[in-house]
Amino acid sequence: MRLDYARTRHYRDCAMIHNDVELLKRGVEEIIPEDEFVKKVERSQRENRPLIVKAGFDPTAPDIHLGHTVLLRKMRHFQSMGHTIVFLIGDFTGMIGDPSGKQDTRKRLTREEVLANAETYKKQVFKILDREKTVVDFNSRWCEQMRFADVLELTAKYNVARMLERDDFANRYRDGKPISILEFLYPLIQGYDSVALKADIELGGTDQKFNLLVGRDMQREYGQEPQVIMTMPLLVGLDGVQKMSKSLGNYIGINEPPKEIFGKVMSISDDLMFWYYELVTDVPLDEVAGLKAGIADGSVHPRDVKVRLGKEICAQFYDRETADAAEAEFNRIFVRKDLPDTIEEYAIPESEKSDGKIWIVKLLVLSGMAKSNGEARRLISGGGVYIDSDRVEKDDYELPLPATCVIKVGKRRFMKITG
Repeated sequence: MRLDYARTRHYRDCAMIHNDVELLKRGVEEIIPEDEFVKKVERSQRENRPLIVKAGFDPTAPDIHLGHTVLLRKMRHFQSMGHTIVFLIGDFTGMIGDPSGKQDTRKRLTREEVLANAETYKKQVFKILDREKTVVDFNSRWCEQMRFADVLELTAKYNVARMLERDDFANRYRDGKPISILEFLYPLIQGYDSVALKADIELGGTDQKFNLLVGRDMQREYGQEPQVIMTMPLLVGLDGVQKMSKSLGNYIGINEPPKEIFGKVMSISDDLMFWYYELVTDVPLDEVAGLKAGIADGSVHPRDVKVRLGKEICAQFYDRETADAAEAEFNRIFVRKDLPDTIEEYAIPESEKSDGKIWIVKLLVLSGMAKSNGEARRLISGGGVYIDSDRVEKDDYELPLPATCVIKVGKRRFMKITG
C-alpha cells in the first residue's frame, strides 16, 4: 500500500471523534500514565482532533497470527472512533532485530528479507484494519535520511545505565554474554519513530514496555508532548503455557483455512477460551461474564461457548457463513466421526510398489504428511497416525499393496491413498 497522508488528513477533517473509553481500555495490561491518557482522550473529543496512534511491527517473519491481532484489534478500536492509525513497518529496525526478551544477539535480516516480509504483512493487516483509514509508513523514510551527526545527537540523549535497567540487557551483562552497540541503538530508533510521527499514543506488547517508555523520553528531549503508552498482554498459545508463536507451533494463522482456525480454537482449554474472548473478540464483557457464570452453574455447556468463540474468530477473517460451514465441517469429522467433504489424494508411485508393500514411515514422508522419517516416527509413537479407523501402533508397519485407504495424522489432517 502506498503511503497517503493526504487522504488520511482528509478523513481526519471529516471524522467526528466519538471516544468509548471502556472499549479503549478493554484487555489493556497497563496505561502509562493513565491520567495523561484521560486528558488526551478528553481533549480529542472536545476539540474534535484525532489522536495519532502508532504501533510498530518489525517484519522479521512473514505471517501474522492471532497473537498479533491483539494489537491490531486495539488499533481498530481507535480507528473506529475517528483517530489516526499509523501502522508502522520497521523495515529499518527490522534489520537490527529487537533485543526484547532475547538472551543472545539476534540474527540480522537482510534488507531483501525484511522487504519481502513487509509486503506479506501489508496484505494481511487489512483483515483487521480499515484500508481506507490506515496510514502505512516505514521507518526507513526518516532513518535513512539521518546523517552520522544526527545519530550522535540521538545517542547523546540516553545513557548506558538506563539501558542496563532492561532485564534482558542486565541479565546478559551479568552472565558475560555479548551485547552489541547496535542492540543499544534499537530502542533509541524505535523511540525516535515516535518523534518523527509526533505520536500521541503508542501501542505495544508487554514485552515492549521499555522501548515504549524510551519513546516518551525521546519526545521530551525533542520538545514534544510525551506519548501515552498502552501495553497489551501477550496471547497465550494453544498449548496454554507459552505465548503464541509460529516457531513453537502453538499458533493460529489468520490466513489459515477456516476449518483449521475453527478446529484449533476448539482445542484450547476452557479456562483459556475466556482470555481469548476478551482479547480477540468484541463480545461484550458482561456477556462473557454471563457465559462464564452459566458454565459454573451448569446452565451452559462449555463446548457451546467454545463453538461460539471459534465462529467469532473465524468470521473476523472470513464471514459468518464461512464460520458456520467450518463448524459443520468440524462436527462431521469429530462429532459424527465422518470424513471431510474433500480430501487430498496421493497416488503411490509405481517405483515404490515392487515389494507389494510400503513402509508407513516412507509413505507419510512421500505423501507430505510428515517432513522427515524422524517426524513420521514421532507421530506414530505419539499415537497420532491412523489408517482408516485403525491406529498405527509401530513405526515398522508396512501397508500391503494395492491399497485404497484414508490416512489421518493428528486431529485434522487427512490423505486418501491409492495405488
